[in-house]
Amino acid sequence: MKKKVISALLVTTMVAGMLVGCGSKEAAEAPAADDAATEEPAAEEPADDAEAEEPADDTAAADEGKVLNIQCWNEEFKSRLTAHYPGYEEVDGTTGKVGDVTVKWTITPSDDNAYQNNLDEMLLKQADAAADDKVDLFLIEADYALKYVNSEYTMPVADLGITDDELKDQYQYTKDVVTDGDGKLKGVSWQGCPGVLIYNREAAKEVLGTDDPATVQESVKDWDTFLATAKTMKDAGYQMTSSANDAYRVFSNNVTSKWVEDGKINIDANIKNWADMSKEMVDAGETGTHDLWSDDWSKGFYPEGKVFCYFGPAWLIDFCMAADTEGSIANQGGWGATEGPQGFFWGGTWICAATGTDNPTLVADIMRQLTCNTDIMIDIVKDDNDFVNNQPAMTQMAADTSYSSAVLGGQNPLAMFCAGAGNIDLSNTSPYDQGCNEEFQNAMKNYFEGNMNYDEAVDMFYKAVVEKYPELTY
Repeated sequence: MKKKVISALLVTTMVAGMLVGCGSKEAAEAPAADDAATEEPAAEEPADDAEAEEPADDTAAADEGKVLNIQCWNEEFKSRLTAHYPGYEEVDGTTGKVGDVTVKWTITPSDDNAYQNNLDEMLLKQADAAADDKVDLFLIEADYALKYVNSEYTMPVADLGITDDELKDQYQYTKDVVTDGDGKLKGVSWQGCPGVLIYNREAAKEVLGTDDPATVQESVKDWDTFLATAKTMKDAGYQMTSSANDAYRVFSNNVTSKWVEDGKINIDANIKNWADMSKEMVDAGETGTHDLWSDDWSKGFYPEGKVFCYFGPAWLIDFCMAADTEGSIANQGGWGATEGPQGFFWGGTWICAATGTDNPTLVADIMRQLTCNTDIMIDIVKDDNDFVNNQPAMTQMAADTSYSSAVLGGQNPLAMFCAGAGNIDLSNTSPYDQGCNEEFQNAMKNYFEGNMNYDEAVDMFYKAVVEKYPELTY
């Protein structure tokens, strides 16, 4: 039954995408009415273990396709493959070569669910697609991973010949994200995404008297202390965070129940705790209500933005905080990192092999090289400041006194990232997490801004989720 629900979700997204093309936002959010359209493509026979275990075998590669089609939503994975996969040659912005195989990149931004809409349409055509048009490899995020993992559109990595022993050094939570209901691993990741509290060093020195990470931690060590420090920061002219949404992931990653229990929408007590704390902080002027990634939210990346802290993983620090922009705090090495009130994780990217790929040997080798090769993992840390999904590599780099983050003023934050990665618990994830997380934050913005009371905002949330997932009740 679980697989049928997920398959229905996949088709729902495709139908929504087609309707978006007709210009109707309301229609785009309407799901498919039944499971009749959920016929799934039959998997081609996977390469046998002997071939998969020896990806460099010219005979095995010769029997496979000459075009490798990759679906993703931004340039991050492309940059990792281009820089670190042995033998990859870049031809242009959307094309590369691996030996005599042409690599074609289809990059569709995630805005308005466009990436999933496009991917779903391609996967639904997979069984009838010409060899050169088949999706071979695609990427997924944690919030919607189960939609694809619990479907027939993703191949178990074991069918590619990748063994448990090869994956033994990866953090367990990264495997849990992409393990289906039958216990089969359906993807791998090169990165781990434990989060930390990222603080403005100048604000810390001005208000707290020091920017030392251990000392700053004492001012944010739990939520009561965090709130007390928020008042101190407000009195000094700083907002504690840019937006109430900055702290959301810390709370949502520490729930004790799932968003959906037995088909019914469930608001965990810790989600309510976030709403209560955020309302208090917004009313006190200690944080704003900006949407993440908006221009107002990112004003705190600059000194004049007067924001004390953000919450995020390694990718936020180096990929999103304007490190290359002159005048930004990151560009000046003005951020520091400490553990914060609670451990959490945010995001991550997983590599999946599409059922029906005609390039299983090459797909398996990409997975191996970019997620199992310790030397390549260490290179990614050094070159890209990613926190990688390889425990020996991260232990080594955490102890490396020559490694430091320029954005963090020369600090090596990897030991705290390592500690956080080992404690991530994904036992309360569900296939509905993306929609529920997004709609709860959207609804609570009305509450925080005084346009609704809490109960009215919750009712708005319920209705929005049921519109997306009509099989649910509340």
